Amino acid sequence: MRPPVPSARRFSSKTRTLQWIDHRLGAPACAVLTLLRKMSGLFSGRRREAPPQSILFLKLAEQGSTVLAHDAIRAAVARVGREQVYFLVFEENRFILDALGLIPPENVFAIRTSSFWAMAASALRQLRAIHRRRIDACVDLEFFARSSAALAYLSGAPVRAGFHASFGGGPYRGDLLTHPVVYNPHLHTSAAFTALLQALEARADTLPLLPFVPAPPTPPPAFVPEASEQQRVGELLSRLGVPPGRRLILLNANAGDLLPQRKWEGANYVQLARRLLAELADLAIVFTGSPEEADAIAPLAREVGSPLCVSAAGQTTLRELLVLYTLAEVLVTNDSGPAHFAALTPIDVVALFGPETPLLFAAPGPRSHPLWAGLACSPCVNAYNNRRTACRDNQCMKAHTVDAVFALTARIYRQRTGREKMA
Repeated sequence: MRPPVPSARRFSSKTRTLQWIDHRLGAPACAVLTLLRKMSGLFSGRRREAPPQSILFLKLAEQGSTVLAHDAIRAAVARVGREQVYFLVFEENRFILDALGLIPPENVFAIRTSSFWAMAASALRQLRAIHRRRIDACVDLEFFARSSAALAYLSGAPVRAGFHASFGGGPYRGDLLTHPVVYNPHLHTSAAFTALLQALEARADTLPLLPFVPAPPTPPPAFVPEASEQQRVGELLSRLGVPPGRRLILLNANAGDLLPQRKWEGANYVQLARRLLAELADLAIVFTGSPEEADAIAPLAREVGSPLCVSAAGQTTLRELLVLYTLAEVLVTNDSGPAHFAALTPIDVVALFGPETPLLFAAPGPRSHPLWAGLACSPCVNAYNNRRTACRDNQCMKAHTVDAVFALTARIYRQRTGREKMA
């Protein structure tokens, strides 16, 4: 039986609180555990010389980055078998693992985050469950989170690989890894995650040397919706007033994004929707978003002033959102989770980058179309600064004009609908 699917709420909710906890409690926890490790080896688990026969991935947050880990997960499955690959994740982010379908649902350990105490109690339960599995190796996919380094250590896995700042100035996360890998800011995130898995094969005393050439990122596995899901989403579109037979373009205005510098203004989406409807045939526009964003997004759809533009924000589960992607031609969104997990579907994605760079974070595959102005100050957020920036005027996103986004979206739409030859 497929595990229950959480609603589409909280793309970014609680994240600021979790960052505060990671900073205030994670750093001292890493310091204490490092001291314990050096003094007595407590919690470090069993020593192991043989290649690992079971692997635990640890990626608590960020659904988009979890999609980019699919190459590493596939490589782990090829190495030890699907039944011996595990994943530790926050509960609201496990949906993307279920959608990927690379590991058994029962191998996913989910931590509740409804409150600090619920998170602490849930983390302890999941650590006990992980200990019972006696997993050989843990791969920490977080960039420099302190809490994930502590959890990797407390997992009991005798081999632990994760990113290490070395002289890069990243946040302190103790000395809890047996296989620390220097974070390379020039590698695509997918390749960087695969490098962590490759590090498990290296002798610890040879690191950070990793003398292998990462393969180019590959597209993630295809999401296949169930017939009942397609029916529910079709009924939703009908209730919203989308005429049968209309082709769909989706706009993710992302009004509640955690990093406001990534936001493309709502007025731009309104202008874009009007031009698309005016110049493209057989089209309907659907705005998407989480329940938290619904009150901000619904007025944008109304402002377009067309019965062919509606808002589905807050009216789908995350899995149903993937189903909606399978029914649409193009998604226009900023660099956020939807830009990545849409890569599981046949939709083309126009992703607007600004404070981060597509060189590291663009979803792989021919249906990914990133736009990036490449300003001298962009990207201004990265793994080393914990994705924080002093910028208060996101010129990198303002550089994306409605004309440019329309031109790319219209060209993709015409190609998909046979009205323009493929380049």
